[in-house]
Amino acid sequence: MTATRLLILAAGLMGATGVAFAALASHAYAGTSLAVAATMLSLHAPAIIAVAIGRKANLLHDPVSRIAAWGLAAGTVLFSGDIAMRVFAGTGLFPMAAPLGGMAMIAAWAGVALAGALGGRRAV
Repeated sequence: MTATRLLILAAGLMGATGVAFAALASHAYAGTSLAVAATMLSLHAPAIIAVAIGRKANLLHDPVSRIAAWGLAAGTVLFSGDIAMRVFAGTGLFPMAAPLGGMAMIAAWAGVALAGALGGRRAV
């Protein structure tokens, strides 16, 4: 499986989880921070798809956009996973997991900006 397909697979799973978390946050876990995890997953899933397609279309700098897309995926899963664990199990993944995931997302978004600024082979 190619890197692009893996990124789109990860984004699809993130999007599905985001919708499931949103439903749970509206019903069974109303008033918890699970809604934040749902929002982050739902927001970053299409962004990852867009970066993967932009990289594949040679509009974004290839290595930078590849790292940025995986950073978005890893950071979002870490951040949202920590929040979900706190809601479901009462304890986080590990100390500082959510802040680490948040910092990874911030860095990855900066990477997306850099990939766009550098452009790909077809950039105009």
